[in-house]
Amino acid sequence: MITNTPLLLWMLGIAAYLLGSIPNGLLIARLKGIDLKTSGSGNIGATNVFRCVGKGWGLLALVLDAAKGFVPAYVFPRLLDTAPPGWLGLACGVAAVAGHNWPIWLGFKGGKGVSTSAGMLLGIAPAAVGIGLVFFAAAVAISRRVSVGSILAAMAVPAAHIGLYGWDNPLLATTLILMGLAVIVKHRGNIRRLIQGTEPKLFGGTPEASASGRQPPSG
Repeated sequence: MITNTPLLLWMLGIAAYLLGSIPNGLLIARLKGIDLKTSGSGNIGATNVFRCVGKGWGLLALVLDAAKGFVPAYVFPRLLDTAPPGWLGLACGVAAVAGHNWPIWLGFKGGKGVSTSAGMLLGIAPAAVGIGLVFFAAAVAISRRVSVGSILAAMAVPAAHIGLYGWDNPLLATTLILMGLAVIVKHRGNIRRLIQGTEPKLFGGTPEASASGRQPPSG
């Protein structure tokens, strides 16, 4: 256990950011000889690992990205020898998501934060995340597009939390809304392609892509 001091709280926040900024998808792809930044959508997240490296590797990237959100949000506050501030898990989780989205190692150009956000929220708002995962899975199963599931889950999680608990914790509720908006903004390219009908599916691409023998970028 570690003594709770203001300096330590800052150090935990920085550690959460650095943990979140580890580009798991990029590193996994490099182990297989693939540069994820120039393959598929060019995104370093798990979805592009699924497309460019394989299902098993994509699942590994997803789990690792979720873990780097869960550990700061759930584990870090429990390292202290006294009761942590109520906001510490939330702050560390947000720092981890920021690290994934804007990693210092990659010139602050990272992923979209869906898996890391899910892991972080699992540590602080598991009921809302469970509902969000149901929306995500249903949307992906129907549309075969991860972007559709991610956008719907980003809206479902804050709505579910507020529906379950109201505004009992206004800081958490507001943070969930802002995180959902951040995920949607990160998917603005996908939204544009969905409207145009050119957003590729998780496997197999769009009809246009199949006809031309190539898959358009998915962002």
